[in-house]
Amino acid sequence: MTTQKYSYNLCDANDCCLIIIDVQMKLSSAMPDKVISRLRKNMDILLTAANRLNVPVITTAQYPKGLGPIEEFISNQLENSAKHFDKTCFSCLGAEQLPEYLNQINKKQIILTGIEAHICVLQSAIEFIKKGYEVFVITDTIASRKLADYDMALMRLNKAGASLINTESVLFEWLKDASHPEFKTLSKLIR
Repeated sequence: MTTQKYSYNLCDANDCCLIIIDVQMKLSSAMPDKVISRLRKNMDILLTAANRLNVPVITTAQYPKGLGPIEEFISNQLENSAKHFDKTCFSCLGAEQLPEYLNQINKKQIILTGIEAHICVLQSAIEFIKKGYEVFVITDTIASRKLADYDMALMRLNKAGASLINTESVLFEWLKDASHPEFKTLSKLIR
């Protein structure tokens, strides 16, 4: 029996990539209102910070013909450098050309957000861990239709070796220091 190697590193804005998984119209509308409201608020903070700190952003869409495009609150904030990948497999690593893009940008840390926690987020996290990436899952930006599914996903993610983290922690780990030139601007996002 092998022991899972856990990461105790901080999120590093210079060595990570933010992946927003399948936040699409039909999936979002299936989430409880309170959950999707929290998800939108926190994703807005993350995207603003990622854009200001030059963190690469990737979005994915699961079977967009049936589930629709990614939500406008995300697409409206994406910078030209953001990459989008459509997919039919549940893990992001099955999206055509996404693994090649990750090799190009050469980041060690993967930060995951999205829908649904117990399906695409979970499978993606496990696959990334198996490939040797350091995986962080932002718990206040993932969602499932049912609370029991969300809770089970967190338990499995933790057991698999993903670091469970929240939006505020990511923001301050990216900044590292109150003397960071973006500190004043970005810290206002969480007040």
